[in-house]
Amino acid sequence: MTRVVVVGDLMTDAVARARFPLARASDTPAVVTMHGGGSGANISSWLAVEGNEVAFIGRRGADITGRNRDMELMGYGVDARLVMDPERPTGTCVVLVTHKGERTMLSDPGANAALAPEDLPRDLFSGGAHLHVSGYTLINEGSRDAGLAALDLARRAGMSISVDCASAAPVERTGAEPFLEWTHGAKLLLANADQAKVLTGRDDPAAAAKVLTAWFPQVVIKLNKEGALWYTNSRAEPVRASAETVERLVDGTGAGDAFAAGFLPPWLAGKPPAEALAAGNALAAKCISYLGARPRL
Repeated sequence: MTRVVVVGDLMTDAVARARFPLARASDTPAVVTMHGGGSGANISSWLAVEGNEVAFIGRRGADITGRNRDMELMGYGVDARLVMDPERPTGTCVVLVTHKGERTMLSDPGANAALAPEDLPRDLFSGGAHLHVSGYTLINEGSRDAGLAALDLARRAGMSISVDCASAAPVERTGAEPFLEWTHGAKLLLANADQAKVLTGRDDPAAAAKVLTAWFPQVVIKLNKEGALWYTNSRAEPVRASAETVERLVDGTGAGDAFAAGFLPPWLAGKPPAEALAAGNALAAKCISYLGARPRL
């Protein structure tokens, strides 16, 4: 089993699920819950819960929420290597979910923005392991040097590397060209259709994936209800896998992270792309059924 080392963000998600259409400038009844979150922490948690060896590198505040997130990760079986920030709070994300399941996120990175190269435990970067980097670490200017340092350490150690695109709007603000330059050399890019469009200008996900193989040997595009596709430039057509049926989409928060956690183990084991895609779709559906961004045990 390949050990996965994740470098990324740790958040507390305040999820508000509206019962009715949002009444702008007024009140809308909602169900509000608090969960551990952050793309890097989500992927790490799902990997560990599914029985994989995983270490998570991140930064938290010296506050009660940071301590809770740290304990949650360890409870899931994650080797949590979290640096405590003496000044910044643990990151927080307000997730607004409409009655139709559409999400809008308001993020305060907090301590995540101070992740530094010296926070990276060198013992985790060794041959035979795999590095997965959350795009948020590279997009955020404060943590970018840490993300780039992690990529460099992994390359020097001969580790395989995957990168997740994070979120379309921040990537667009940062710029496609810098993001592609920072991540060039990774073996695998994971993105959704909106993120792939930002990076390539292509509306069609398959066309975007083909363009992205100029930078990455393999590309996975997550397509929500339509499943996902995998592409490499040695194939004429992408491999596709349909999404698993979910009776009712209540909250898709973290489903993309769960997909990545489901996809990576069979992919690292050399399983056929269709099998890895199916595993990713299955874990994404499982995440949605938990109604939250992290596993519930």
